Amino acid sequence: MAVGNGLILYHILGLASCIALVYFSLGEVDLRDALPSLPFSGGASRAAASLPFVERRGKRLFLDGRPFYINGWNSYWLMDLAVEPNTRPRVSSMFRTAVSMGLTVCRTWAFNDGSYNALQLSPGHFDERVFKALDRVVAEASEHGVRLILSLANNLDAYGGKRQYVRWAWEEGVGLTASNDSFFFDPAIRDYFKVYLKTLLTRKNHLTGLEYRDDPTILAWELMNEPRCTSDPSGDTLQRWMEEMSAYVKSIDKKHLLTVGTEGFYGPTSSQEKLNINPGEWFPNNYGADFIRNSKIQDIDFASVHVYPDNWLQHASLDEKLKFMTRWITAHVEDGDGELEKPVLVTEFGLSHQVEGFDDAHRDVLYRAVYDIVHGSARRGGAAGGALVWQLAAEGMEEYHDGFSIVPSERPSMMRLIKEQSCRLAAVRYGEGGARKVLKTVCA
Repeated sequence: MAVGNGLILYHILGLASCIALVYFSLGEVDLRDALPSLPFSGGASRAAASLPFVERRGKRLFLDGRPFYINGWNSYWLMDLAVEPNTRPRVSSMFRTAVSMGLTVCRTWAFNDGSYNALQLSPGHFDERVFKALDRVVAEASEHGVRLILSLANNLDAYGGKRQYVRWAWEEGVGLTASNDSFFFDPAIRDYFKVYLKTLLTRKNHLTGLEYRDDPTILAWELMNEPRCTSDPSGDTLQRWMEEMSAYVKSIDKKHLLTVGTEGFYGPTSSQEKLNINPGEWFPNNYGADFIRNSKIQDIDFASVHVYPDNWLQHASLDEKLKFMTRWITAHVEDGDGELEKPVLVTEFGLSHQVEGFDDAHRDVLYRAVYDIVHGSARRGGAAGGALVWQLAAEGMEEYHDGFSIVPSERPSMMRLIKEQSCRLAAVRYGEGGARKVLKTVCA
């Protein structure tokens, strides 16, 4: 009712006036969390449109003329929870919590193919209700000053994955084979994926009025989460797909950065020394991936690495996992500094609480090791562009927990560690004094 809305506005304005009085009486106060959450308006569009794009210069990322180092996180579920009004507050809560720890970049899914709350119902047919949920995620990220890495497909079956594309082609009688790897070489499926890519990149956000390809809130596109093509260990099939799709994305959107989404496994074009770094069962089998070759693709702006020492080295001690993780990340950063001359981001890293003998202190040790490598590289102007923990969740989200989930409010030591890294990277970017000013509620 109009009267009810007027009363709400009256109270909001009254509260704002009181806060303003305190502000001018006491000095600098951070008003970000003090005001009530307001509906998105034209201001969201103006704010997003005025942001600079994150760009790559050689082996480093830059933002607004300064080197940009990422302390970020994964919350793959944002679009899914933004669909229904009763779960949207968790999205807002996650952004607020992340900002309170100084986190600047979130990696999340911009796909859901043929499953519950599917964005793409069938090839080229989309659910506007779910698209509006993704619009909301992008707009809300902008409101909180967070950049997004949006992943475009899944090698795994969750949220449809490449298997769903193969199923669609098979059901329509145009699929070459029923193999999941036909996603990478079947012409009909590649065309399906290009239709999806064009639809997404040219989507006009109903809240901001910006097409996704014009929105600086989006830091980068990721072609696929953890692409693998086990049927071709030479790597040629996956390489051709990456080259084709990266060129297609750049033909539509030249403003945003682009990455592949690889885990970092070295392949046939790498030296034996590099191959020896591959962990466990990945030592003799790269599953069609070839980190150096994949990352050298002209249209790929930065390389990605994942690391899960408890999954990859299941019977190793904490010390052995720590040594492996350090060697793994350091080797890939060296690749970025040298042969690739591109930034390298650790876009997933984690330790599962389901592993035998798990202790929260083990997470602190391993995560600090990741952060120390990134910080050390940043201080010397190296290729380590940042790290994004897998994964953070809001309170009351047990159904989305996967063994790696961290609810920050429930893990004070992890909150302190994340804040410390945010402040260290901000100090590299702005200097110690500048970091305290920019992240005054985090680095005080």
